Amino acid sequence: MNLKKTIAAGLPALLVGAVAVAAAQPNFVFILVDDLGIHDIGAEGSTFYETPHIDGLVKSGMRFENGYAACQVCSPSRASIMLGTAPPRHGITQYIGDKSGLAYNRGDPVMPAEYLHNLPADQTTLAEALRAGGYTTFFAGKWHLGDEGSWPEDHGFDINKGGWSKGSPNGGYFAPWKNPKLENGPDGESLTLRLAHETASFIEASQDKPFLAYLSFYAVHGPIQTTEALCDKYKKKAKKMGLVDNGPRFKFDRRLPVRQVQDNPIYAGMMETLDDAVGIVLDTLKKTGLDKNTVV
Repeated sequence: MNLKKTIAAGLPALLVGAVAVAAAQPNFVFILVDDLGIHDIGAEGSTFYETPHIDGLVKSGMRFENGYAACQVCSPSRASIMLGTAPPRHGITQYIGDKSGLAYNRGDPVMPAEYLHNLPADQTTLAEALRAGGYTTFFAGKWHLGDEGSWPEDHGFDINKGGWSKGSPNGGYFAPWKNPKLENGPDGESLTLRLAHETASFIEASQDKPFLAYLSFYAVHGPIQTTEALCDKYKKKAKKMGLVDNGPRFKFDRRLPVRQVQDNPIYAGMMETLDDAVGIVLDTLKKTGLDKNTVV
């Protein structure tokens, strides 16, 4: 087989397909969850945490069984998603805020390398590329890719709801949350649900122009918090499932204890709220009819 002829013969069909996709200009909703364990959703085997909306995405969409984060910590992975390059390429090789070089923590076995503390301004982000193609770009939630001057609005996002320097919710998951990029709601309002509602509002207002909605939850990063009602619900569920006082809870793995039993009622409540938030966004897409032309 002549490989060159085969490739050349395939090119016109590929180009026609590309033109057709471009003409339709699909919307994009990108949902990112921080620190989520693979087994924390029902579709991956959890019988304790309840995640029907996320499980629905798995059942109705495409599932990648050998996908990996670009790095084991936050900021490098987020930069790789934004730029499409590996951490050694973009220069953010540690979570922003960690010590490096001569200022390293003395308990580290090796001296950590220096790294960039802001998303490189001279590199094109996903948001900048789509905005150049006529898209309205929206960001909600955790950013953790630099200090002021390197926030979402500095890297291609038209709207920023809650993205700034901090990698965890400064005031916790219930208002007031002490976030300079997100107006406080009533005391006690859920940050996770608020980010979903902000995203839903953006979607409802964006029916006449293609958009990118980048929903980057602070959840389920610590602190682990939920409502009393949800905590009580999962305490009862753990007891009903026989998980109370049922064997060792943690196993020491190299340097950290690793939970062996899914029975934490606070974390379970946090997972349910996260799933409800995903449901709010998905329901909005269906209600507006935009689900027919939106990649989630």
